[in-house]
Amino acid sequence: MASNPDESAQQGHRHEYKIVVNAREKRVDHDVLSFDEVVGLAFDPVPTGPNVVFSIGFRHAAQHPSAGTVAVDGTVTIKNGTVFNVTATDKS
Repeated sequence: MASNPDESAQQGHRHEYKIVVNAREKRVDHDVLSFDEVVGLAFDPVPTGPNVVFSIGFRHAAQHPSAGTVAVDGTVTIKNGTVFNVTATDKS
């Protein structure tokens, strides 16, 4: 058992979460993912260009609402089994 809050936080970061991104299982070691982190998990390499736009849908998250979309500057609190669908569109 952790003796202080700092140790508890460090131990919490050791937890591994199994999530699904574009139908592929991924493992992450923290429970809040940013828009950019999810895009990075979905694409390797990440598509680039002046007209590339990403959209992210999610479900089974550890937040309210547990399903929805992620804004460009947004985050999602995940749990095991959270599912993301990420699409890249060229708006040219």
